[in-house]
Amino acid sequence: MALDFYLNFNGNCREAVEYYAEVFGAEQPKIMTFGDTPSDPAYPLPEEAKSMVMHARLTISGSTVMFSDVFPGMPFVAGNNISLSMVSKDIEEIKSAFHKLKEGGKVGMELQETFWSKCYGSLEDKFGIQWQFNYDNGEVVY
Repeated sequence: MALDFYLNFNGNCREAVEYYAEVFGAEQPKIMTFGDTPSDPAYPLPEEAKSMVMHARLTISGSTVMFSDVFPGMPFVAGNNISLSMVSKDIEEIKSAFHKLKEGGKVGMELQETFWSKCYGSLEDKFGIQWQFNYDNGEVVY
């Protein structure tokens, strides 16, 4: 199991991730935009979101640091724009931690299958810490 860091930005994520890649001598990041995601007619994507970064990641000194712009209309607070990401090959470990941490907390997204993971969810625990949970089946989709 690994705990990774996830940083959120307010529309300048591409600039930030490219900067950090240069600073730390990391490979150029693969960047997935919100516009790269499968469309859903029930939830049309605002034009201003299409070029914003949905996901990027870098390896910095052996740690995975992931990046995203906040979706237009979602709250952004500088200084609170970090979450911990539990990435595990053990889906039961993910489910157990998620269900324990959601007690007294607020679920952002229940554990569910997404186009990038068989099991993903997010929550804020009772201490205000943001968590993301992602099942790693060995297939990189980003």
